[in-house]
Amino acid sequence: MPAVAVALCAAVVALAALGGARAQQLSPAYYDGSCPHGCDGSLLLDETPTMRSEKAADANVGSARGFPVVDDIKAALEHACPGVVSCADILALAAEISVELAGGPYWRVMLGRRDGMAANFDGAQNLPSPQDPLDNLTQKFADLGLDDTDFVALQGAHTIGRAQCQSIQDRLYNFSGTEQPDPTLDRAYLAALRQRCPAAAGGDGTGLNDLDPVTPDRFDNSYYANIQRNRGLLRSDQAMLSAPEEGAESTAPIVGRFASSQAQFFQSFATAMIKMGNIAPLTGSMGEVRRNCRVVN
Repeated sequence: MPAVAVALCAAVVALAALGGARAQQLSPAYYDGSCPHGCDGSLLLDETPTMRSEKAADANVGSARGFPVVDDIKAALEHACPGVVSCADILALAAEISVELAGGPYWRVMLGRRDGMAANFDGAQNLPSPQDPLDNLTQKFADLGLDDTDFVALQGAHTIGRAQCQSIQDRLYNFSGTEQPDPTLDRAYLAALRQRCPAAAGGDGTGLNDLDPVTPDRFDNSYYANIQRNRGLLRSDQAMLSAPEEGAESTAPIVGRFASSQAQFFQSFATAMIKMGNIAPLTGSMGEVRRNCRVVN
């Protein structure tokens, strides 16, 4: 392992020791930062008078977190070896390390990415949304060269982490404008979620819910078993059991395979993360190595 990777590993372990929730925040940030137009750390850029930040995109508001964690890692690395480790590589490595710390699989992270010079708000707006139906979700992944197995495996990142009440409010009270809850939700699970997320007049929508209520802090395959019991938190989670459009393949068999074999899930997740991390990286003289992940040099 290169010396910079060792230094980063030490930084992440030290940060994780401060609280497991900090390590949890790294993996979703990597996913969001990779999908719009390659793993170039563009998600980390703050808004400027001339640039709309990807953090303001619908799919990222309230879900993309962990920015202070990345700031701390970057500061430590800039002190040790200034101008060497890009923010894009920090996200890629931190995602792998945080998954391992939570009990998940290892995969080899290729290094040498450079950071983008601008955010891509429009691209971020096209990220998979918790409200997307199955066909939209699989198509968005296919557009990036990721197949249905990759899609279902990457959804498994929801085995750790949390989502705000505002992400599920419609499922609990007004699904698709019916003024009724989502009929696919398990009734006992619905009742528990309604207790934590009162109707709009009774809460601000910022309450947090475990994406995996069974083993919320462990990276395992219980997420898929939850879905089979109609206990997927987000609409996009439960959508993997829904019937696809005519001519499209169902993702339900993949969910079943991962629910019954953690080894298959881990192998497919590692493969998909490698594929996603290699989407249009900036290398060589392209881009830059930011000194501060929030702003261009």
